[in-house]
Amino acid sequence: MKIRPEDALEYHSSGRKGKLEISLTKPCATQRDLSLAYTPGVAVPCLAIEKNVEDVYKYTAKGNLVAVVSNGTAVLGLGDIGPEAGKPVMEGKALLFKRFADIDVFDIEVRGKDPADVIKCVQMLEPTFGGINLEDIKAPECFDIEQELRRTMNIPVFHDDQHGTAIISAAGLLNALEIVGKKIDEVKVVYNGAGASAMACCKLHMLLGLKKENVIMCDTKGVIYKGRTAHMNKYKEEFTADTAARTLEEAMTGADVFFGLSVKDSVSKEMVKLMAPKAIIFAMANPDPEITPEEVFSVRNDVIMATGRSDYPNQVNNVLGFPFIFRGALDVRATTINEEMKLAAARALAQLAKEDVPDSVIKAYGGDPIRFGKEYIIPKPLDPRVLRWVAPAVAKAAVETGVAKQPITDWEKYAEQLEERLGRSKQFMNFIFHKAKKKPQRIVFPEGDEVKILRAVQILVDQQLVKPILIGAKERIEKLIVENHLDFENEVEIIDPKTYRDRQKFVDEYYRMRQRKGVTRFYADKTMNLRFYFSMMMVHMGYADGVIGGLTTTYADTIRPALQVIGMKEGVKHVAGMYAVLAKKGTYFFADTTVNIEPDAETLAEIAVHAATMLQRSDVQPRIAMLSFSNFGSTKHPLTDKVRAAVDIVKRKHPNIMIDGEMQADTAVTPEILERDYGFSTLKGSANVLVFPDLNSANVAYKLMGRIGEAEIIGPILMGMAKPVHVLQTGAEVTDIVNMAALCAADAYDNRP
Repeated sequence: MKIRPEDALEYHSSGRKGKLEISLTKPCATQRDLSLAYTPGVAVPCLAIEKNVEDVYKYTAKGNLVAVVSNGTAVLGLGDIGPEAGKPVMEGKALLFKRFADIDVFDIEVRGKDPADVIKCVQMLEPTFGGINLEDIKAPECFDIEQELRRTMNIPVFHDDQHGTAIISAAGLLNALEIVGKKIDEVKVVYNGAGASAMACCKLHMLLGLKKENVIMCDTKGVIYKGRTAHMNKYKEEFTADTAARTLEEAMTGADVFFGLSVKDSVSKEMVKLMAPKAIIFAMANPDPEITPEEVFSVRNDVIMATGRSDYPNQVNNVLGFPFIFRGALDVRATTINEEMKLAAARALAQLAKEDVPDSVIKAYGGDPIRFGKEYIIPKPLDPRVLRWVAPAVAKAAVETGVAKQPITDWEKYAEQLEERLGRSKQFMNFIFHKAKKKPQRIVFPEGDEVKILRAVQILVDQQLVKPILIGAKERIEKLIVENHLDFENEVEIIDPKTYRDRQKFVDEYYRMRQRKGVTRFYADKTMNLRFYFSMMMVHMGYADGVIGGLTTTYADTIRPALQVIGMKEGVKHVAGMYAVLAKKGTYFFADTTVNIEPDAETLAEIAVHAATMLQRSDVQPRIAMLSFSNFGSTKHPLTDKVRAAVDIVKRKHPNIMIDGEMQADTAVTPEILERDYGFSTLKGSANVLVFPDLNSANVAYKLMGRIGEAEIIGPILMGMAKPVHVLQTGAEVTDIVNMAALCAADAYDNRP
């Protein structure tokens, strides 16, 4: 994936600066709230904690709070760039903790290269945090720092640069050895790169059964052999090998397994040829591996290959580890993350890779079958099951080894709590992006000479989400591309409707379609000069797969040509609009927000079915609430009668759709109210699809959620069209355009023959 510097800087600087914010978890609206949150009420929990210090976990955020600590001495592949320059990385780490495991994080950048200074600083933070994630601290200092902190602190301390890669690679190693039929205590293993990751990998692999006498470790000077004195330290001494090999090439001769934790191009095809039959290669240098899979498979095909890259099978990605390891450790209030907990995480990941892969994961990664084997030895990073597998495994290991201060007894309930932390609907846009990437579709942008469109197209091209077709004057578009420092001109098609080679075919077809609706041939010819009509005709004629537009036009002016040219799906009576509302508590889908002003019962029912169908294609299980000002007949009125009738229609025609109503909005999204007062309801859990009784209420609701509720709003998603057409909000931002284009591409992918 190509990332332009301008895009990265804009991502980090747009809106609120950085990637983190602090949000309130308690009400703070009244004088009473203030008195409880601060003085005098706050004194009560303070005194309770003074009497029993463990109550800090009960009355504060400590139990779900991790510090990501770095001194900036080994930041990614950038080296010693300092704590300030490393801060974006630490914020990124915090983002991953929250995204994948719902763990809150403060990133703490320390100005201090002396290990003693870092140790003292972190030790003094213990009252605040439930765990410490050390990050991007150079070797060998990182070993001393982690060792001393683990010895002196009573909360988990985990250096992910060491142990994250070790745990994920251990899972892959176990499965790869099983596939090739080799035993871990018999294989010869070579490690290249004698830094923190390589040493941690080797140590953990030896705990799994790897024999030290079968290990050779290399650094930039060659093999670390017994008797070597140059470029050595006490940590390398632990890995000296009794061998005559002195170079990496000599070490790899006859090796069963290679672990690369070094640099690009450090392994040659000749070295690969020298390895034992059915070799296993983990080339994990980032962003470019020690040797690419293409190079390996060009010289032999009996190799199992893993890299750190997402565009190759078997990605060794630390995000499969640290969020879930800390989740399990925090949930049992572990005092450390010991070797048994690391091994439990590795074995859980290894076992998960052998399980049947759900359709949701397969669809998220493009639809091709995913089965345990040479190209699938490690779970996918976006597999939502990882949380449910790894966190409990780590927590159980903590309990079994006696380091859990709050053991879990009801593991089934714990699994339910984990599921609640990350609702599957939060995966909605990830699913859409992965589907779009599977087979990028030809998407037409009628407003091809708008700068926002062009900037969005750059992102779409870089991420290989769509094959863009820009409509407009070629000279003007090319000039804008240059002026805005974009570089995708060879990746897109630019079409001017007035000079397009097949323009006459479009004119003839439009005339044929509309000649009995008042359209003359002369008018058809003039109409094909209009970008939106021309774009719709491209899709209708099979020259493109979908249309996305509306940045500079009204909704009506965009949807009118779509209805005239493309039309509705067979059997559909009404199109409808829906927004995805990505709120802090989950993702909700509001309908109809854009089209039907005062729908009758039949139309409401059709809107609900449209929404259910769209979500099912996106692997979100729809739970539909038909909203009103009444709860299940509490108020008799024609408006509530209409909603009840719509529910009956859907239940009769589509009994497999989970739907109920009429109900008030708070009832729909609060399972406790439904369970307490309306146990008879067929809606189970919080609704994720809210069908409003009219356009008035739906439009007001989603706009308030966007402005006051600070939700991310994606849409409108146009439902019911014969072919994919999606409409932008007037003045939409670049991110909105990218999201909507991905939705259009995913819709087109589903619509393909």
